[in-house]
Amino acid sequence: MPTMRGDLVMVDTNILLSATNRDRADHEASYQMFAKAIGMGLHLATCGQVLREYLVVATRPVAVNGLGLSLEDSLKNLEWFRKRQVYLEEPESVHQILVKLLKSHQVTGKNIHDMNIVAVMRQNSVRTILTNNAADFSGITEIEILGPKVLVDME
Repeated sequence: MPTMRGDLVMVDTNILLSATNRDRADHEASYQMFAKAIGMGLHLATCGQVLREYLVVATRPVAVNGLGLSLEDSLKNLEWFRKRQVYLEEPESVHQILVKLLKSHQVTGKNIHDMNIVAVMRQNSVRTILTNNAADFSGITEIEILGPKVLVDME
C-alpha cells in the first residue's frame, strides 16, 4: 500500500547524516525531503535509537567515518530535526516485537540495530521507512522502503 497523506514515516539515521553533510551524494534529496514530506502531509517520525546513532556519527572524527562536528553543532542539528519529526517511544513491548522479528528473520550482529527500528515502527503502526541504505532493510516484508529522492520526486 503506498504512503499517503497523514501517514507516519520513519526516518533512518543515514537520512539525518546525509541532510547534515553537504559532501554526501544524497545530501540534497535528504535535506529537501523534510520540506517535501511536510508539504505532502506526511508525519516524519524518529526514535531514541536514531537520535543516538546520529550523535555518535556526527561527533565522531572524520578519520574514523564520522562527520567531525562539535557536540554543540550536533545538538543544534538534532534540535532542527526534532522540530520536524514525531518522537516514537520505545516501551517494553518493542523489545518483545524485536525478539520475534530477530527469530523470524534470523538477524544477528549490527543488523539488530536496524531491526530495532523496525520493531519501533511495528509498535507504532508505521509501515514506511525513508533510508539511503535500502539494503539494511531488505527482506523485511513488513515495511515499505523509500529513498528520499523518491519522495522528493513525487508529485
